[in-house]
Amino acid sequence: MSKSTFYAVIDCDNCFVSCERVFRPELNNRAVVVLSNNDGCVVARSKEAKALGVKMGLPYYQMLQEFPDADIVALSSNYELYADMTGRVMSLIRKSAPDFMRYSIDEAFCILRGIDGDQAKKWGEDIHSLVDRGTGMPVSIGIAPTKTLAKAACIFAKKYPGYRSCCVIDSDEKRLKALELVPVEDVWGIGRRILPRLKGMGITTAAKFAAHTPQWIRSSFNIVTERTWKELNGIDCIPNEHAAPKQSICTSRTFPKLIDDYTSLRTQVANYAAKCAEKLRRQNSVAKTVSLFIETNHFREDLPQHSTMLRATLSTPSNSTITIVEAVSRLLRDAMREGYFYRRAGVIVSDITDVEGMQPDLFEYNPDSYERLRRLDKTVDRINKLCGSETVVIGTRQYTRNEGKGKAAQFSTAIRRERLSQCPTTRWSDIIPLNKGDK
Repeated sequence: MSKSTFYAVIDCDNCFVSCERVFRPELNNRAVVVLSNNDGCVVARSKEAKALGVKMGLPYYQMLQEFPDADIVALSSNYELYADMTGRVMSLIRKSAPDFMRYSIDEAFCILRGIDGDQAKKWGEDIHSLVDRGTGMPVSIGIAPTKTLAKAACIFAKKYPGYRSCCVIDSDEKRLKALELVPVEDVWGIGRRILPRLKGMGITTAAKFAAHTPQWIRSSFNIVTERTWKELNGIDCIPNEHAAPKQSICTSRTFPKLIDDYTSLRTQVANYAAKCAEKLRRQNSVAKTVSLFIETNHFREDLPQHSTMLRATLSTPSNSTITIVEAVSRLLRDAMREGYFYRRAGVIVSDITDVEGMQPDLFEYNPDSYERLRRLDKTVDRINKLCGSETVVIGTRQYTRNEGKGKAAQFSTAIRRERLSQCPTTRWSDIIPLNKGDK
């Protein structure tokens, strides 16, 4: 068998649910769902929950109504745990892959050069075993000559146990057979906007889409869809791009209850501003523009309505938590109106540049003050990394800790997470104790 270049996509199976099961084995083989912020709707499902018919995005209260007798475990989203567990998974893959590109929180692409299909299969099965031993997280691997075909192969790796969590498409015969079995809506790169159009033309499978002529594809769709067509036909054309720093960062939430006082609303937006600052520091960037938006509940016709968005320009671009929180607090004073009940708010930082290329203000820049804030943020970030997220925060965020053993810290007016699990990998207080007799 000839040697060539393959793309491998490694995807965590039912990622959020799997993270929970690593430390709670009693959830294995049970229907489990993870809920969105404020325990609103289903954002992750175990295969058992999928088998029951629980749909993605289903509101939690509707799930209780539709499945009153089903034994479904509902958990609040624990992003601190998920980020740490997936980070460990990606670290193991990165050490074993010649060329690694993280695509999302639970998915990565690798490039395998100069190997044949059998060697690719063995590599994938070894990666599955390595991740399972190192983290307890199940992953599926799809390997093929193009990224789009690798995504299709990953579908089969997840669906059919006979592949032992790794499916390889290494011949034209396998490619054509796979495309016959993949619905067109499951093809990576086929968006929701063109899906009705394709189905209206009778194109229901990846094979029917790939069988059309390049001239017809080029005249009927955009360049992104044309690339998908080429990839399905074995032509590698999607660039190998590593994740670029974000050009804007937004953190927003819907409140657990309506807010009509400045102090409570400031707590919320200070939390969002701090999150934006942390994300800036993680990608080694600074932002020059800070924006704030707030809005009331437009579904409540009995209440007065108000929504606005204000922005401020920092004299010197910054990623300092204190600087960005102070800017947002000033904006909130101008944005908020008395007598209105607010339902949602968000903070956006934009005009982002690399910290090394920062252009300080000629007149207002104070290098001593800048350096103090930089050291403070570095120290706080290190403490929070070692002792758990939000161990140390600024006073504006009105930090309080929930009562109850093992519960992650939350703010006094933070999002509702009544079914939150522990964080045994990031919080000393949540480390799982050994049972008597364990060694």
